[in-house]
Amino acid sequence: MSGLTGEEARAAAAAWLDELAHRRRVRPLTLESYGHDLAALLSLAGAAPLDKLKHHDIRRFVAQLHGRGLSGRSLARVLSAWRGFFNWLARGHGVTQNPCLSVRAPKSKKALPSVLSTDQAYALLEREADGLLELRDRAMFELCYSSGLRLAELAGLDCNVAQDLAAGEVTVTGKREKTRTVPVGAKARAALAAWLTRRGEMAAADCPALFVSRRGTRLSMRMIQLRLDRWGRRAGLGAHVHPHMLRHSFASHMLQSSGDLRAVQEMLGHSSIGTTQVYTHLDFMHLAKVYDAAHPRAKKK
Repeated sequence: MSGLTGEEARAAAAAWLDELAHRRRVRPLTLESYGHDLAALLSLAGAAPLDKLKHHDIRRFVAQLHGRGLSGRSLARVLSAWRGFFNWLARGHGVTQNPCLSVRAPKSKKALPSVLSTDQAYALLEREADGLLELRDRAMFELCYSSGLRLAELAGLDCNVAQDLAAGEVTVTGKREKTRTVPVGAKARAALAAWLTRRGEMAAADCPALFVSRRGTRLSMRMIQLRLDRWGRRAGLGAHVHPHMLRHSFASHMLQSSGDLRAVQEMLGHSSIGTTQVYTHLDFMHLAKVYDAAHPRAKKK
């Protein structure tokens, strides 16, 4: 293949995304990100055929995106998408080399995840639910914090998990279609039981979702984000609260209490212990604050 540009390049990108969606079952959010990344590649390449791009072209594209404000982490994801696309083009689509292979994203300072303190988590979740919608919301947020679920995992739950929830556990399907079973605490079980007794007042008869919208259909991830932000503001936390913050808070608080990094890794569903180790830094920061406040030789005069 030569001259892979314009409509042919866009068609190839669409075909790769379609294969990811239907054969490899890549999650919708990942597909959306890859779609943006490929659109950026085609825009940066302009009239240059994709099959003629070289390593220095990709480095120039990365530099341009970095200049527009993309972080090292975002650029690493972009390069991952581009590598996958060129690998696909090399398998039966005429492209002979992958120009992304030797290109690395610039390193950026690792930002520690935002977490709630235990007092903030208590303030968020102990507020009494006002009406059916808040009964649902409280059940969602208790479960998210209790078990460290990702947003997509929470939104994707169906009512067939009710028996497991009552028994104190829940099985979810996470990234790369991996399943894991995690414990569910007493507070979350009570909130879920209260919601399940009234879920039928909102849910459509044929809707399997555990958490449903006013229309009776599965509650969207975006709506869960908006509802949690509303809860945070009403609780007076003074910060934007999002579902991943509850997951981070779960991990940090579990590690502070147990010190068992492997157990936290398993409950979060991390494939690498290195991903979980970020919470050890949060734990150290917590201990450092306690030390600074309590040790007589650490206090400022």
